[in-house]
Amino acid sequence: MRGAGRSRRRATSVVAATAALAVGAGGSAWAAAASPGAPGLGDAYYPAYGNGGYDVSHYAIDVHYTPSNDLITGRATITAKATQDLSRFDLDFALTAQSVTVNGVPARTRTDDLELVVTPRKAVKKGATMKVVVVYAGVPSSVEADGYQPWIRTADGAVAVGEPQIASWWYPGNDHPRDKATYDIKVTVPTGLEALSNGSLRSHRSIPGHEVWSWHESKPMASYLAFFAAGQFDITQSTTAKGLPVITAVASNGGSEGQYAAADLARTGEVIDFHARHWGPYPFDITGGVAPAADFGFALENQTRPVYTRGFWRGGPNIYVVVHEQAHQWYGDSVSVDQWKDIWLNEGFASFAEWAWSEDHGEGSGAELLEAYYDQIPATSPFWSLTIGNPGKDREFSGAVYDRGAMTLQALRQRIGDPAFWQVMRNWAQQHRYGNGSIPQFIALAERSSGEDLGSFFDAWLYSSTKPAHTVANGFLTAKAAAKAGVGGPQAELPRSKQKIDALHRVLVAQERAAAAAR
Repeated sequence: MRGAGRSRRRATSVVAATAALAVGAGGSAWAAAASPGAPGLGDAYYPAYGNGGYDVSHYAIDVHYTPSNDLITGRATITAKATQDLSRFDLDFALTAQSVTVNGVPARTRTDDLELVVTPRKAVKKGATMKVVVVYAGVPSSVEADGYQPWIRTADGAVAVGEPQIASWWYPGNDHPRDKATYDIKVTVPTGLEALSNGSLRSHRSIPGHEVWSWHESKPMASYLAFFAAGQFDITQSTTAKGLPVITAVASNGGSEGQYAAADLARTGEVIDFHARHWGPYPFDITGGVAPAADFGFALENQTRPVYTRGFWRGGPNIYVVVHEQAHQWYGDSVSVDQWKDIWLNEGFASFAEWAWSEDHGEGSGAELLEAYYDQIPATSPFWSLTIGNPGKDREFSGAVYDRGAMTLQALRQRIGDPAFWQVMRNWAQQHRYGNGSIPQFIALAERSSGEDLGSFFDAWLYSSTKPAHTVANGFLTAKAAAKAGVGGPQAELPRSKQKIDALHRVLVAQERAAAAAR
């Protein structure tokens, strides 16, 4: 998926402290050893993202959304464990908190940019569970931070989708991939509308004037992957050949783009089975996809149910975007980045999955695609100057992260051989399942599995700002092996999939380029 950058904004409201919260001069409300949790998790690119001092295990989010005025009213119940003696803590949040309680007791709050700072009546002991309830309201589309506004309105609803930030625009929490949690998401919308979210549909009921949709995600999920989409959708429920439930939704007024989207999303089970053969068992309980009636310029790998701009289907079928986003269920969702600089582990891996699909479907092998990209991109191109192992803040979703990222994995495959390579990919997905991973950890796994020192190889592909030399050490085939594989040479035809992949990636990165230019 592509994303759009960071955001902080000066908040304009402070929840008033009540008289009952006042601590007398002789009082002792705070444990002597308690200290504030950090206002960020120290991400190399976005140090203020996330918060320290606690670890969330579950979010129960209950929102009412009114499309006509874009108003959200909500109640979020956050169950977390203190990781230190905690005198106060932050929640990442962009809307207005009306009240906050900690373990049932009203807490003092103030806002500082996108931080909701919460001071409980009693300090929370390290290892203790705390239940934080935030009642809030706001108009997400009115909240802008550093020129960035991720909230997406549609003709009949909205889509809460974005990367690396969107959660703060509709619920408070610990907004960094390192703090995963399970979710219950209830969305109430006006009668006649649907509301999609992550995981399994627990219930749908009608009340006077409204529809209530309740969703449950049972596996740990990064905060930016939680979403809801409200509007008029045609919802299809089915199962894969192996019995995995599938829920897809396409905007009812999607036109020809919606028809193409529905046809490709109907192949979700086929795509999941393909990925499972390569990367190991599907990591979640349900799958699907959502295509709203909006052209927002990207897709996002929302856990269990990716969300796609309908523009992907403007020219007809586009199964490659489904392949890309579903690959993220393994690489990005189940295994999430440790820091945002590790983004190659998401986008490079999902892009390589497109190459694997191409190879399996006779549209061009991975070896052919590697040679085609290598030959067509001159050494003087800025493409090679981006070090995709550490691309830099606001450049995580540049085109090279996708294409050079896929090239890196194909080159690794050719360097260490198919048996070792596919085992590395499966082991990575299994060993970091429902957790996080970093690039150094992946390199260490590749070296252990292959028995090779791959330091210079990964330096050339991930950390060098020049085009890697066309050598066996850098993962290119020998002349004899290339001839046998039918790749390379001046008369070589381009793989049939390359045009499709290039077109897809142009859309995937276009929104990031526009956002970067605006900043």
